[in-house]
Amino acid sequence: MNDPIRRLSVVALFLFLSLMGMATYIQVLHAGSLNDDPRNVRTLYREYGTYRGPILVDGAAVAESVAVDDPYGYQRQYTNGPVFAPVTGFYSIVYGRTGLEQAQNSLLNGTSDALFWSRLGDLFAGQEQQGASVETTIDGNLQQVAYDALGSYTGAVVALDPSTGAIKAMVSTPSFDPNDLASHDTASVNQSYAALIGDENQPMLNRAIAQLYPPGSTFKLVVTAAALEAGYTPDTKIPAPDVLTLPGSTATIQNYEGESCATDGQGSTTLADALRVSCNTAYAALGMSLQWEGIDRVARSLGFEDSFQIPMTVATSQLPVDPDAPQTAQSSIGQFDVRSTPLQMAMVAAAIANDGVVMKPYLVSTVRDNSLQVIDTTEPSVYSTAFSAQTAQYLTDMMVGVVDDGTGTRAQISGVQVAGKTGTAESGTDAPPYTWFVAFAPADDPKIAIAVLVEDGGTGATGGKVAAPIAQKVLQAALDGGQ
Repeated sequence: MNDPIRRLSVVALFLFLSLMGMATYIQVLHAGSLNDDPRNVRTLYREYGTYRGPILVDGAAVAESVAVDDPYGYQRQYTNGPVFAPVTGFYSIVYGRTGLEQAQNSLLNGTSDALFWSRLGDLFAGQEQQGASVETTIDGNLQQVAYDALGSYTGAVVALDPSTGAIKAMVSTPSFDPNDLASHDTASVNQSYAALIGDENQPMLNRAIAQLYPPGSTFKLVVTAAALEAGYTPDTKIPAPDVLTLPGSTATIQNYEGESCATDGQGSTTLADALRVSCNTAYAALGMSLQWEGIDRVARSLGFEDSFQIPMTVATSQLPVDPDAPQTAQSSIGQFDVRSTPLQMAMVAAAIANDGVVMKPYLVSTVRDNSLQVIDTTEPSVYSTAFSAQTAQYLTDMMVGVVDDGTGTRAQISGVQVAGKTGTAESGTDAPPYTWFVAFAPADDPKIAIAVLVEDGGTGATGGKVAAPIAQKVLQAALDGGQ
């Protein structure tokens, strides 16, 4: 072989090996990231050309794919979109996925390992690959009632089955229509998305699980549990000064509208009465007396400082780090650095309703393949035992007092004992406070636990005035549905 031919052969061999190396890198090592790249049009057409499974509420589809005559093959459609948007999320060819559309994507699009045998069966049968159906735990009627009850308010409602942790309602307002983002008209989708992103009310924010708020006086339930676990009883006398000066400072804490909580003429009240009228000074002093460690332990056992997958990721509710005495006082009334999602506060109510046992919250009950065979079922599971059954019973009785003749009377239901707690938390701005109500009913045989959060209830808003009536409507609907 002469020199020119030998050099040409070496160059050709080098080019061939380079080509083989790059092909191996792209098709094997880099295949996953290429398939996942939302800019990959071939992946997009392949995914949209496959039947995507429905998301179900009460056995009916609230998100489903229907065949259309365009390059994508299927169009995602949402029934009653704004009501169920915090559950379904959206599925867009431009902006990807959120909510269950994202969290259950591999099941819905049929690529999950759990659907291997289903895919194999489809292959041999010559049938098109299909995604699984995802049945949620949501009660459609309760979801609608909660959505209607919030009305024009900006806020959230979460309702749980306290014995299982199943989420029966998860509403966030204002909401949006996922159909606007699922369109195959990209210009229209871009316009809708820009409008949603530019909306100062953040309609795509799931306030039930993705936003943290100071829980205000609803956090007094956690402090009360810590006190009861430390040996207090509902009748234990605790200091309830009209004004509490925080140690080492000139800062003070007062009660709502400067009211006095003392009931014995000596500046004290009982623990039960302090909760019934939501006495700030009594709880600030109680928190400092208990010291933060005891409160922190109970709060963590209720789920604070932990992350949950329902299967969407829930924002981690937060506690202060090593607070001093004044910070402990502020934290004990749900202010300072205490932050919570509405789901977390619903879990607090559910734990009291369930004898102190915290159940892991979940949103998906069953997954079925295209032949309706069950391939996954969520079994209720215990997260922790936060406190004793005796503490839970004491708390229940005290919360009944809140609704019977305390700050939560607007949550009363005729013929049913409701256990509840109001909350009104400073927002840290000049805006009106955040208002809360957490509750469960019936108090002697709890069927439903709930948390209501309203960001802006207007001038003079309190949890008792704004959030409690919303909770009453949802509790009533839940109990009516169970009859």
